[in-house]
Amino acid sequence: MVSFHAHPDDECITCGGVMRAAADAGHRVVLVVATRGEHGEIVPGVLSDGETLAQRRVKETHDSAEVLGAERVEFLGYTDSGMVDTETNGEPGSFWSADVEEAAERLAAILREEDAEVLTVYDRIGGYGHPDHIQVHRVGRRAGELAGTPRVYEATSNRDDFRRMAEMAREAGEEMPDLDPEAFGSPESVLTTRVDVTPWLKAKRAAMRVHRSQIPEDSFFLALPDDRFAMAFGTEWFIRVGGDPAQREDTLFPA
Repeated sequence: MVSFHAHPDDECITCGGVMRAAADAGHRVVLVVATRGEHGEIVPGVLSDGETLAQRRVKETHDSAEVLGAERVEFLGYTDSGMVDTETNGEPGSFWSADVEEAAERLAAILREEDAEVLTVYDRIGGYGHPDHIQVHRVGRRAGELAGTPRVYEATSNRDDFRRMAEMAREAGEEMPDLDPEAFGSPESVLTTRVDVTPWLKAKRAAMRVHRSQIPEDSFFLALPDDRFAMAFGTEWFIRVGGDPAQREDTLFPA
């Protein structure tokens, strides 16, 4: 299984459960990250003297991979493009400005080397519209074609569930990420795969916790009570390329 992501920390939020589950089931798990997340925000006081954000995030990625059972970590070598409509989108070397075919071949080479059965990418809007996430969709889909990977899954979120959780949080006076539910994830009607990852939530949360430069202890991700964390992160949703939502799967490794 190769799990392809845009930045350090994306892996644990979107696919941490299925990665740990796959590793526990005896599958080889490989984590591929397009960028080192150079333009992410920095939690104050985390970096050591002389340490760059990119250096810290690479280390955090390796630590997260160990928690999630990934046996190999590869960075494709692009730079973080930053949020939508920022100057960094078009910088030379940024992932957003990369040639899709060239980037896809880099990933396809790893898929061939690993003889991967499964590839996870993102949905067509990259979950919430971040340029690098959209590029993961484009590059990942093309790489799957080039390598002939049998099963390609687009990691996404259940938009209908998110809308319900946002309403519950508002009623309870709790914080939720500042995202428009109508521009987030995918409607339940197009989802092909629902994986219950509650048995692996401790690993998923532990992997989030090692990304200290990005995810502080008082963040939405770590501050939620266990029951609300399970509600928010205990199911990982996917759209299988060529799959049928009417025949929903509950695993990335169907018999």
